[in-house]
Amino acid sequence: MPNEPTGPAASPPAESPPPSRRTFIATTTAVGGAAVAGGLAAGTPALSAAPAAVGGPPGGRISLIVNGERHAVAIDNRTSLLDLLRERLGLTGSKKGCDAGACGACTVLVDGRRVNACLTLAIRLEGAEVTTVEGLAPGEGGELHPLQEAFIEQDAFQCGFCTPGQIMSGIGCIQEGHSGSAEEIREWMSGNICRCGCYVGIVKAVDQTAHGK
Repeated sequence: MPNEPTGPAASPPAESPPPSRRTFIATTTAVGGAAVAGGLAAGTPALSAAPAAVGGPPGGRISLIVNGERHAVAIDNRTSLLDLLRERLGLTGSKKGCDAGACGACTVLVDGRRVNACLTLAIRLEGAEVTTVEGLAPGEGGELHPLQEAFIEQDAFQCGFCTPGQIMSGIGCIQEGHSGSAEEIREWMSGNICRCGCYVGIVKAVDQTAHGK
């Protein structure tokens, strides 16, 4: 059998006292400084860096008709129709207000139906036909659309920021058959906000255009 100790058990080693706050700070500062001096400053990262992303975000190429003119563009798949119109095609009539689909300032027509351009992904509009406010009276001195004329006659705008979206939404409202009465127009135009409060004139302008008054 192996020999077993017969003497008294060895005393456990005495624990060293915890370092003082001053010692702790001095030690960690020295270690950190050495890591910076010997690591980052020398070009060796203290932590392993994440691998660099390979390539850019996914994209695609689309072809669509805007105000009667065909455009073929390569875009990031996340590009909104509003950003495509404003930043790529230079059509700044459609305004970027809330950028969340709540104000209607970016309203355009896609295949004859009104949409919020800020919430519409451009990549999904292959072959679509888009109409913006610039397409209503093309060219210098072009004849105004009847609703544009009605907005002037009814004094239906003030600052004008929301006016392009109001006009495009009004055209869509008429084409959809939602302009039978002032109450119906107000209901179906409620997604378009006018911060100047020109709602009375807007409703009158849409009603005038819809019924030839």
